[in-house]
Amino acid sequence: MVQLSGPRFGPLSKGPAQQLVVVLHGLGADGQDLIELAPHWAKALPDAAFVAPDAPDPCDMGPYGRQWFSLQDRQPARMAAGARAARGALDAFLDAELARLSLPGSALALAGFSQGCMMALYAGLRRAVPPAAILGYSGALVAPETLAAEMTGRPPVLLVHGEADDVVPAAASRAAESALRAAGVPVEALYRPGLAHSIDIVGIEAGARALKAAFAGPALA
Repeated sequence: MVQLSGPRFGPLSKGPAQQLVVVLHGLGADGQDLIELAPHWAKALPDAAFVAPDAPDPCDMGPYGRQWFSLQDRQPARMAAGARAARGALDAFLDAELARLSLPGSALALAGFSQGCMMALYAGLRRAVPPAAILGYSGALVAPETLAAEMTGRPPVLLVHGEADDVVPAAASRAAESALRAAGVPVEALYRPGLAHSIDIVGIEAGARALKAAFAGPALA
């Protein structure tokens, strides 16, 4: 199995990490693309360690970047198979990072953009120990038909999507929101007028609030 790695940031407090936030990039990018979110979110979570792993495979639709799975065939069954295959390497990475930081599974939050959002939702909702939160930007819910049978918990989910996204239409997040609510998952959804396939400061700030709220409960066991 491919061993993932990528850029890290924090904790700002300089003490031992109390939380782990893993940020998953989109198709044709790499971890360096999204680790830039960490300094913003670290203001709300100064005791958190952040890491943005590079996806396991070279992008097969461009000359550079990485991919979690191929999107050349976007039939739902093929995308579900791709996410399922990539989940093994991602779960192994998450387990290794938690062990490295001596943190329980409940101290994890997942965030992702575009294809990274697909992986954050797919893997996060099926983790043996559910993450504290999942943040999904400009993505979609892969394999909604198997969710009820396979999900292991109902962590709070934040979905953020630009209304002017011409890469992954905002309708994908609306469909994800509907399917997650139907499965009993608490969802906050933010749709940004005029925003294309990107993350704006409003979405970043919403993510910071979601992360802070997720870790504001009782001490992690």
